[in-house]
Amino acid sequence: MTRFAAVVHWFLVVEVLLVLVTAPGLVAALLLAPVASNLPLYALCAVPVGPAVAAALHAWRAFLSDRDDEPARRFLRGYRLGVGDALWTWVPALGVLTVLGVSVAYRDAVPGGGALVVAQVTLGVVVLLWALRMLSITASYAFRWRDAARLSVLTLVVRPAASLALLSLLVLVAGTTYVTFDGVVVLLGSVLTFLLARGEQPVLRQVGEQFVEAPPG
Repeated sequence: MTRFAAVVHWFLVVEVLLVLVTAPGLVAALLLAPVASNLPLYALCAVPVGPAVAAALHAWRAFLSDRDDEPARRFLRGYRLGVGDALWTWVPALGVLTVLGVSVAYRDAVPGGGALVVAQVTLGVVVLLWALRMLSITASYAFRWRDAARLSVLTLVVRPAASLALLSLLVLVAGTTYVTFDGVVVLLGSVLTFLLARGEQPVLRQVGEQFVEAPPG
């Protein structure tokens, strides 16, 4: 297999697996009316996204270091090993985002609710950045949850360039969804998770060097 064909193979396989793993939630989301009262149900539909992203990050890490020809095995291994950690991160984050989303949607029903919109949206973005950084770290290293949570906060602060790249990726996803439709983001899942994995490399390298104990020689 030529190098170009191998790269295309990786992107196609990761894309198919991402769609398959998230399919139950995607199908359920399509059946919901796009109204604010369904935000908790949309959050429930998004639960499979966290483990899927973590598995893709695990696979892309192998691609960036080894570039073998077994993307399916890498993805499925990452999913099997990381589904628990991913859910422990993703579900609480979705819960917070849902509460914030409902608050923003019904801001006019509460006196002074409109004044809090900027703060709520900002907090939502920070939570999402933290969740993605958590998925990246826990997909690569076996930290306790609280230690990974602290490292995620720390690296968001001390690695501003990587955090800005993460924010830029969120803006790209939001902009793509706004000018097209949600399905485009799904079809670009392998590309987006690759960009996420590539942008997180400096952070993971720093975490590995400073916080992972080297095996005894």
